[in-house]
Amino acid sequence: MASSATDLTTRLLRRERLIVAGGLALLVLLCWWFVIGGGGMPQDMAAMQTPPFGALVLMWWLMMLAMMLPSAAPAVLLYARVRQMRGGDADIGATSIFLAGYLVAWLVFSVIAATAQTILTGPSMALDNRFMEAGVLLAAGLYQLSPLKAACLRECRTPAEFISRHWRPGRDGAVRLGLGHGFYCLGCCWMLMALLFVGGIMNLVWVVALAALVAVEKLGPFGSLIGRAAGPALIAWGALRLFV
Repeated sequence: MASSATDLTTRLLRRERLIVAGGLALLVLLCWWFVIGGGGMPQDMAAMQTPPFGALVLMWWLMMLAMMLPSAAPAVLLYARVRQMRGGDADIGATSIFLAGYLVAWLVFSVIAATAQTILTGPSMALDNRFMEAGVLLAAGLYQLSPLKAACLRECRTPAEFISRHWRPGRDGAVRLGLGHGFYCLGCCWMLMALLFVGGIMNLVWVVALAALVAVEKLGPFGSLIGRAAGPALIAWGALRLFV
């Protein structure tokens, strides 16, 4: 019986990356299905002036996962590869624990974003003041050119270096590693996500465009240059919005 359990564990470990990849793909598809379906919000937002806060948090969280998980997949799969190479060493937390840490980081952001939405937006779920819109655009453009953005993006673009540099053993280490990667990802993209307040939080075209920019920044061969190029464009847009 013990031998059978060991054989099953070994077989599962050999296929762990495939299982993780399939699970990530399914999660991303479900999140996009949720976003495309309206994010759990009523069709007539004017009929409900104040959506429940919990519904807003869930909407933001699943939308963030739809947009962010594809670019986080290399780090998650690399962690699974390390576990596979180590044969399921007890000193290495499960890949699901690493992923859970990453998801918690974006849950924190979602709570903050839902709070900001409750305070700043109306039924349209977007800013209705051009000066506020200009401020967000200018801030996003300047952040794209900042050293903090560059440092966070560098960590996101080099998952092998991140994992080797921040590695800690055990479940606690897996949680901390996942949280760390999540917060670097958050540091890289939070101002881009703030642009949802300009284009419309449930504007599907805007959501897809921002998700594409994030993916190019993190995964593309010239991602860092493209990200920096977006900075002046956003600054110019913000300056124009001050007058138009």
